[in-house]
Amino acid sequence: MAEVEVITTVGDHWRRVADEVADDLAVDAVDRERAGEPPLDEVARLRESGLPAVLVPPAPDGRGTPWRDACAVVRRIAAADGSVGELLGRHYVLSWSARFFGAPDQADALEARSAREGWLWAGDTAGPVPLAHGDLPGPALGPAADGGHLLLHGHRALPTAVHDADRLVLDAVCSVTHEPVVVVVDARHPRVGRAPAPDRLGRRLTGAGTVRFDGVPVDTADVLGPAGRDEELTPPHTALAPLALSLMLTQVALGVAEGALAEAGDLGRSARRPRPSYGDADVLQAYGELALALHTASAVTDRATAAVADALAAGRELGHERRADAAARVAVAGAVTAKAALLTGERVLALTDAEGVDRFWRNILALVDGRPAGPTMRAIGDHYLNSVRGGAPSASWPFLYAE
Repeated sequence: MAEVEVITTVGDHWRRVADEVADDLAVDAVDRERAGEPPLDEVARLRESGLPAVLVPPAPDGRGTPWRDACAVVRRIAAADGSVGELLGRHYVLSWSARFFGAPDQADALEARSAREGWLWAGDTAGPVPLAHGDLPGPALGPAADGGHLLLHGHRALPTAVHDADRLVLDAVCSVTHEPVVVVVDARHPRVGRAPAPDRLGRRLTGAGTVRFDGVPVDTADVLGPAGRDEELTPPHTALAPLALSLMLTQVALGVAEGALAEAGDLGRSARRPRPSYGDADVLQAYGELALALHTASAVTDRATAAVADALAAGRELGHERRADAAARVAVAGAVTAKAALLTGERVLALTDAEGVDRFWRNILALVDGRPAGPTMRAIGDHYLNSVRGGAPSASWPFLYAE
């Protein structure tokens, strides 16, 4: 693969680039969503813009892009195309996997090469869902017969970019220790097979599917470390991995809802769409309520973003209490945003009769519906009532694998 220029500029520049890409995606969003093809063209647009290389971890030379900027980019892209926003958001989180699970020298080497070669990351480190009979469908990692490379066998369903990724990061069960470890896999290796996911209600352009590994070699340097399943032993900085993903998916859901409301406003101002009556008091109140709900969700999500960004900046110095506080803020942001996004998707769909508006509702539903609201609320309450200042809070772990 050809090398690309390492991007170091941050701030307003990348937000302007995100605006340009979002405007481009919005032009043919309805047609692309209906076609439901693997996002080859969408990924090409992202690569051409340089957005996949925005989130570069901080370095002593001043290089690095803040997480707040990366979250803002994802949210803007999601407003135009929720699937592409999710693909980009998961890429950003997964590109930090070596900092979550590996050693500092592993992180430095992988991130430098990723930036230099323009890798797109996909994968999942949250662990596969157990089957009815209790077995795990995830891959297994074991030594080769000749004692050389480790070999990866098995399959895994992944939510994004199965046809487009350059590197996959996922957890696999070590055949020697029987413990889950996080590994980086060359997605272009000929022994990696791919099958797209069947038609889905929403999130049709994320590039979801199943990846199969038929003895794919994995270098020992690409085994990052334990997957962090043991609540007693997992370091706080490793426990940030699912929080970063949960926050990013909240940004995606909020972006999709903001896109739905913006499109409804555009329709209401268009002389070509006189129905429904946008001067009607009931309609105005409905849109006012939606704007209020999304502004509230935005404020709460911004606070969670700041908390996670600060926790990520602390790295290995992060303590249990600070991580638990960030987790609580992420959980609150996710709950508030889910409610606001669902409300927005439902009402925009009911108040407009425009072609293609249903895609916002379907994407929101696929992103946030089915989350266990009760356990989340109880965990949030437990944190704020029973956390112990100066020690490990009692609600430290309920937020760990929220997604």
